[in-house]
Amino acid sequence: MTKDAFRGATGGRIDRSRPVTFTFNGRTYRGYQGDTLASALLANGVHLVGRSFKYHRPRGILSAGSEESNALIQLERGNRTEPNLRATQIEIHEGLAASSQNAWPSVETDVGSINNVLSKVFVAGFYYKTFMHPQSFWMKVYEPVIRRAAGLGKAPAEPDPDFYDKMHVHSDVLIVGSGPAGLMAALAAARTGARVILADEQNEFGGSLLGTREMIDGRPAADWVAAAVEELRAFPEVRLLPRTTVTGYYDHNYLILAERRTDHLPRGSAPKISRQRLWKVRAKQVVLATGSHERPLVFADNDRPGIMLAGAVRTYVNRFAALPGRRAVVLTNNDSAYAAALDMNDAGIEIAAIVDLRGHAGGPLAAEAKRRGFRVLTNTAITATHGSKRVTGVDVMMMNGPGEDVIGAPTRIDCDLVAMSGGWNPAVHLFSQSTGKLRYDDELSCFVPGVSVQAERSAGSCKGTFDLPACLAEGAATGAQAALAAGHGDGVAPAVPAATSVAPQPLRPLWIVPTTTPVGHGKAKHFVDFQNDVSAADVLLASREGYQSVEHLKRYTTTGMGTDQGKTSNVNALAILAKSLASPIPQVGTTTFRPPYTPTTYGVLAGRDVGELADAARVTPMHSWHVAHGAAFEDVGQWKRPWYFPKGDAQGTEDMHAAVRRECRAVRNGVGVLDASTLGKIDIQGPDAAQLLNRVYTNAFLKLDIGKCRYGVMCKEDGMVMDDGVTTRLGPNHFLMTTTTGNAAKVLEWLEDYIQTEWPDLRVFLTSVTEHWATASIAGPKAREVVAELAPDLDLSPEAFPYMSYREAVVAGVPARIFRISFTGELSYEINVPAQHGLHLWENIMRAGEKHGITPYGTETMHVLRAEKGYIIVGQETDATVTPQDLGMGWVVSKQKADFIGKRSYTRKDTARSDRKQLVGLLTDDPNEVLPEGTQLTAIADGHAPVPMLGHVTSSYFSDTLGRSIALALVSDGFNRMGQTIFAPLGGGKTVSCAVTKPVFYDPEGVRLHG
Repeated sequence: MTKDAFRGATGGRIDRSRPVTFTFNGRTYRGYQGDTLASALLANGVHLVGRSFKYHRPRGILSAGSEESNALIQLERGNRTEPNLRATQIEIHEGLAASSQNAWPSVETDVGSINNVLSKVFVAGFYYKTFMHPQSFWMKVYEPVIRRAAGLGKAPAEPDPDFYDKMHVHSDVLIVGSGPAGLMAALAAARTGARVILADEQNEFGGSLLGTREMIDGRPAADWVAAAVEELRAFPEVRLLPRTTVTGYYDHNYLILAERRTDHLPRGSAPKISRQRLWKVRAKQVVLATGSHERPLVFADNDRPGIMLAGAVRTYVNRFAALPGRRAVVLTNNDSAYAAALDMNDAGIEIAAIVDLRGHAGGPLAAEAKRRGFRVLTNTAITATHGSKRVTGVDVMMMNGPGEDVIGAPTRIDCDLVAMSGGWNPAVHLFSQSTGKLRYDDELSCFVPGVSVQAERSAGSCKGTFDLPACLAEGAATGAQAALAAGHGDGVAPAVPAATSVAPQPLRPLWIVPTTTPVGHGKAKHFVDFQNDVSAADVLLASREGYQSVEHLKRYTTTGMGTDQGKTSNVNALAILAKSLASPIPQVGTTTFRPPYTPTTYGVLAGRDVGELADAARVTPMHSWHVAHGAAFEDVGQWKRPWYFPKGDAQGTEDMHAAVRRECRAVRNGVGVLDASTLGKIDIQGPDAAQLLNRVYTNAFLKLDIGKCRYGVMCKEDGMVMDDGVTTRLGPNHFLMTTTTGNAAKVLEWLEDYIQTEWPDLRVFLTSVTEHWATASIAGPKAREVVAELAPDLDLSPEAFPYMSYREAVVAGVPARIFRISFTGELSYEINVPAQHGLHLWENIMRAGEKHGITPYGTETMHVLRAEKGYIIVGQETDATVTPQDLGMGWVVSKQKADFIGKRSYTRKDTARSDRKQLVGLLTDDPNEVLPEGTQLTAIADGHAPVPMLGHVTSSYFSDTLGRSIALALVSDGFNRMGQTIFAPLGGGKTVSCAVTKPVFYDPEGVRLHG
């Protein structure tokens, strides 16, 4: 075990009474409770923690938070291993095992570093230029090599043993971030009685105050933080969520939060607590107090281990009492690095020099640095860094006036730490996700929130306010205003605690620090994106090659496409691009900030919806009967539906084809029964219910009589078929709509969307009742006789109960709805009873039908029967490019209605083309040849490839009723091809010829369904 030799003797927020033992790359180290893996490694003198993605260059810890791009860690082993975690956010615990990634055989000796030697080849876009020729190499050479090189860490190969959960909550005010602005906003809102949620990604509240030695109200800022948190805990309507990252901001103030509940504990030590929890929050008001990220400076070989952000070094010495080095050089273009240098010096780190890119170092912080005797070099640049796996020194040179070149001779300064600061980027990621518009602040040289789109307010450094007193005041005002907007308080900000203000001197936005050779010409690399090895030379090359859109630049160079999403690299990259284009930075713009803010585990997104719950199996009330009688099942839109009912005897059990033929004969010649409970059912009520139906169906529904049913087709806005079904008028303002099984939820969501967004004036209410009703469909010539025994008081004569009508009756002792609807072309009755009576109904149907030879049939038989009649199945005969007219169903499209969804699309020339693919029937020359569904169809039997395709087979079966095979197909200009022969190439040199027919093969006059 090594000793934590770089730990301060006192100070920090670690608990020195609770030492923690952990391993990194197989070696054992010691830290303390409260350490992150990064702080503990630094305290043990470990700086080399990983290798970069492309060049495999040695990399060390860069930052102290979620913006970390270098120190990506493979955590734990076996089924709990997890890749790409940031060492800066991993809380150490006893027995923690961590290792480096992207290095073999070790991080110390990585053979992949040969890529660094070949770096002149691996420039921006090299993969686009290299893997083009010869084309034959792609599958056998290029792709396997790329796949082996892809990725950083290793995903677990075993199932995750932990569990995750989700919470849905509403809040008046959601505050993201608990720095000075966030805490003041929370206090201001909480004191009004508002329901407040305060979330912060760190393990304790306080934000940047935890890493500084600021004073608030005359006491250490950490004491003020503790008092504020204690006050917040006392409010009953306040929910405090530490270790919680707000990872996504969506429409209507809907935000996603990922809480790490047990990651700071030894794995498996809290088996009854979910590892992580996903919070889904709908907030009336949102306050973003997300802070800011320090920008690196782009200078020669700025990626060596030991080169860190100055603010991060300040955090490590103050919060963790960890010393990242003994002798430091500070490189800066702004005042904040001076504050870091002062704290570093107080912690025992020698300040070898402060290299200030500005021409003058003024202000109180610089004055204090000079008073202490620090060597301050103004208008000076670091032109080279030395060292291999740890920085050992730097070269500095004077710059010319514009800062575009260096002059004089270099001076070597020995050091083991470089603390750099290029200014600060407000963390505007969530603001941008909310679709707010950014604006560029020339004075601060960064993007700040501009125009808000949602009920959101930003406060503190995420808004570009970097002065502590101003942050506190802005947080208080914003919290009070948010509470007022949510209906609480009077909007007056509470009193703000006193804090010292330090007037900053202007920074100097020098986007590339000059060196002795032009960028890209020497051996040195000026890195912009540390994780993906993107240099300033890559950005300039991309610009020269025409990639002048920042989004194109991102993809061509991979800038900002790592796990950090460019938190430290994006602004530098677009500023360098802007300079190369001689364009203002705002004109170049920014890349798109997308959720998640930081990588999120699949487990927390899934929650409990894993295993059998990942895609829940739904069963009908009659399911147990089907199982007991040997049904084979198929999955249809989550439902377990009987596929067919095989019978067995001494000779064996029927296969599917034999069972389906038997079931088809029963329905055509006697009586069969189908469990149709899975059909989507939507109860529609309200004074405008008929108006809604008239707008969404292509045919008319306003004058549908009570007790009558009507088939309808729904189209999308483009005029393509979306769903079909039968809707029945139960009362003046009451309808029951049926949908296809798989589209039930989709149709309900679609209707709700239109009611809420397009037609909010309609007085209509929708309720899904699919699970409320169990449905049995009795079909066949003897169907009336079976129903008569079940409902003796119901007049079933064709005159009293005609086709496409509805009646209520008592069936098998249970109140029921009966519909005269047919999907088989036979006399049919669909009986609906409350779901709890479904099994009772089914058993009584089977008893009543026994003497008539009743046969249960499944979905495969249903498909054959409907195909014989030419009835379509949406999603099988349609594919989102098919109109009702293409299906030969122009009769279902009203020519009298003023409007309906999709109507205007039928005026387009494209939807009226005669050569569109249209639904036809196919009869193979060999009646025993059943075409595979999906088979492509051609106009000629053979020919040189490629042979033009006419269309494809949508449904294909052997019809026992017709004694031959039948098929439905979508064929170009199909209506005009009746009687023609087309061909189906089946592969292996076999081609089947088919006659094009009308799609109705059985009882074309529809006599049988009327009974």
